[in-house]
Amino acid sequence: MSSTAIAPPKRSFRERMHLAREDAIVSAVNRLLAEKGFDAMTVDEVAAEVGIAKASLYKHFPSKEDLAAAAMVRVMDRARAMLDTLQADASARPIDQLKATARWTMEVQLDGEMPSLPSENSSLRATLINNKAYMDGLMDVSERLGAWITAAQADGSLSTALPPIAVLYTMYARACDPVLGFLKGAELYTREQIVEMVLTTCFDGLRARP
Repeated sequence: MSSTAIAPPKRSFRERMHLAREDAIVSAVNRLLAEKGFDAMTVDEVAAEVGIAKASLYKHFPSKEDLAAAAMVRVMDRARAMLDTLQADASARPIDQLKATARWTMEVQLDGEMPSLPSENSSLRATLINNKAYMDGLMDVSERLGAWITAAQADGSLSTALPPIAVLYTMYARACDPVLGFLKGAELYTREQIVEMVLTTCFDGLRARP
């Protein structure tokens, strides 16, 4: 007897509209977080950006912290999907996978789609720590990058004098590197040139080469 896959139930028009509005809200939050950061962003700005009343906004997300957390989860999901693509290339060297990750991070920031990380005393940090989707994503990304860092040190591509955690945090720092914004604002270099310059300083340092 053959079995057939059961198709998932179709969403109602109301459900589709609800999801579409949530998507628009998270996209707006993402842009505002990238532009202003969590502390400067207001719920009123988010509502105005989406074109809905603040009361309607709270029906989707009960607080400013929940709004920002949803945006952070979305970026984390994008990062995991990007890592999946890199891992699918069995011939890629660990150092090349790390460079590709840093490049992606910088490109997302230059596109204005990378939320600024919360400060140590921010209420958002506590919300993120208690957000399972975000913490699971962070652990997954950290483990995968950590494995590439260890492998790159083992094959001589990265210095073994640096603790792997220092390299990992350096990778994460590219998500909020102000050098990208300074170089973009100077209007002297193309997007690709900016990424290559910061990528070089990250992996090769600033010392002169023979």
